[in-house]
Amino acid sequence: MILLALLAAGCLSYFHYYFKAKTTSTITVVLAFLRFLAVFGILVLIINPIISRTTYETIKPTLALVVDNSASIADLKAGETTRNVYKNLIENDQLLDKFEVQSYAFDRDFRVLNSEKEINFKGNVSQIDKVGVQVNALHKNSPYATVLVSDGNQTSGADFVFEFQPDHKVFPLIVGDTTQYMDLRISQVNVNKYAFHKNQFPAEVFLNYTGTKPISSVFTIKNGTTVLFKQNLQFSVDKRAQVIPVILPANRVGLQLYTATLTTAESEKNTYNNTKKFAVEIIDQKTEVALISDMPHPDLGALKRSIESNAQRKVTLLKPNQVSDLKKYNVLVLYQPNSRFKTVFEANKSLGLSTFIITGNATDFGLLNQFQSVINCSMSNQKENYLARFNPDFSIFAIDNIGFENFPPLENPYGTISLKQRADVLLELRVQGIETGQPLWIFANDNGKRSALLLGENIWKWRSYSFVEQKSFEKFDQFLDKTIQYLAVNESRKSLIVNHERFYNSGEAIEITAQYFNKNYELDEKARLEISIMNNQTKKRKQYDLVRSSNNFKVNLDGLNPGKYSFTVRELNSNSTYTGNFELLDFAIEKQFVNADITKLKQLAKHTQGKIFVPNQIEQLVKTLINDQAYQAIEKAIQKKTPLIDWKWLLLFICALFATEWFIRKYNGLL
Repeated sequence: MILLALLAAGCLSYFHYYFKAKTTSTITVVLAFLRFLAVFGILVLIINPIISRTTYETIKPTLALVVDNSASIADLKAGETTRNVYKNLIENDQLLDKFEVQSYAFDRDFRVLNSEKEINFKGNVSQIDKVGVQVNALHKNSPYATVLVSDGNQTSGADFVFEFQPDHKVFPLIVGDTTQYMDLRISQVNVNKYAFHKNQFPAEVFLNYTGTKPISSVFTIKNGTTVLFKQNLQFSVDKRAQVIPVILPANRVGLQLYTATLTTAESEKNTYNNTKKFAVEIIDQKTEVALISDMPHPDLGALKRSIESNAQRKVTLLKPNQVSDLKKYNVLVLYQPNSRFKTVFEANKSLGLSTFIITGNATDFGLLNQFQSVINCSMSNQKENYLARFNPDFSIFAIDNIGFENFPPLENPYGTISLKQRADVLLELRVQGIETGQPLWIFANDNGKRSALLLGENIWKWRSYSFVEQKSFEKFDQFLDKTIQYLAVNESRKSLIVNHERFYNSGEAIEITAQYFNKNYELDEKARLEISIMNNQTKKRKQYDLVRSSNNFKVNLDGLNPGKYSFTVRELNSNSTYTGNFELLDFAIEKQFVNADITKLKQLAKHTQGKIFVPNQIEQLVKTLINDQAYQAIEKAIQKKTPLIDWKWLLLFICALFATEWFIRKYNGLL
């Protein structure tokens, strides 16, 4: 088609300037040539051929150079060595010639490393597991190798060895002292953050030993200057780790700071890791319980003794006509309510106290249907014995089956019991061995007002039977205590709800979250929340805005110095406030190590078919990487196809040709 276009353009030029003109002057030749080029250009644009161009690009394999920026590097006196290693590798011409070298750093986070100046060894957490995940995410579509410059001491996260892909080699370059020193350390303390006053709480302490000879040590736990626990221990090459279970008393209310210490007469290089502080908030859960009954019954004594087995509970026995002020009570136990209980129910309407209702043969079920919204009872005058069946799906609080199916039957009028609202059934009724599916023991929560119902009298027989079987009242009393504890929790609705811990360890993320609800108790996404925080010792204040997230507002307070702080969260539109406090404990987890963890880094190298190196083996590392045939550059052909009609300059050139032809003809009087 292009040849035809050439022929057509030539013929047209000939026809216009030779066939008609019958002259061969220079001007005619020039004009014919201009016409030929212009017509040919138009025809080529109409044909629109595709112009193809092939270029070649060399793609190098990636080398991820990852540097540990945690504080443990500086504590092991390896900071300068690490910087020199990084500088030598990033400037090595052989590596740069073969690899596309990408630099990264990590401590708590994993990030791109742009220059040596960004390596400051101030990271207070080492999460090496993030390195494996992030490097693979960035380079999973191309071959890559990883050089990990680290001491291998991980302080947070999953086991980093198995976070690296086994089909991508990792070459750990170990910095820090690899000599094994004798060292005792408290590696971990497991303890609940809360405990109840005058109770006991468990703690679990993990102790480790590194060394070559047997040693003796003493482990203690103190609260202030008071020694709460002390034990002599023996460690050896065959006994390098011990787990010490401890039961500690909760004798004082408030945030209690405990110090676990492991001491020995032997000399240690690092004694910082021989001490670990932990804190537990001791809650005064004193509960006033009003046990109201209009009749004598053995159940009353059994309930009082069972509830008061917890020193934090106090039970007051009352008759309905003796009730004058319910405000001083936290929980009401209404035993077999009859018509005389009407004033009690009416008084509790405005107070909204949690109630535990126990029915029996003397109960007025008409009154009960009127003043509670959990169940509807249609009962006869006939008595019936009811056995219990434990519901394994009960989940509103943790409870074990203490043998409910074997307990003696409870008495209650025969009838039908149905639920009016959603409730959690702990026990179901069994009549003569037949499961009825009707509830026997129920828990409900109606807009923050909690209630429980037991449909049967003679619970004293259950407590006695439990004692015969267990030789102790403990299991039954603990079960009933959980019932009272559930009812004692105040869930009054607040517009501003703030969640925070009472204490944090240095290095942990200090995050405070908040929710603000409007008058309909709907989450208000347009709320404006700010927090003002003050160091109680220096009296210095800082102010931050809480940032909106998916379902709450939050602020991160990282960078605070250890100490006690108080804070106020304020919603600016409504001026609602919440005041709280917390303590930041002085605990530097990065100072727990005396040498590099060569064992874990060897495992990592083996897991990925790599090899470990030390700083004076940089040349061997470079040689290994250069000679590894698994990493070869790839030449990639790139073919680019462009339609001729996209060449805008060709259209301009054609226009210029026609314009020139017209100008010459005009100038020479040929128009």
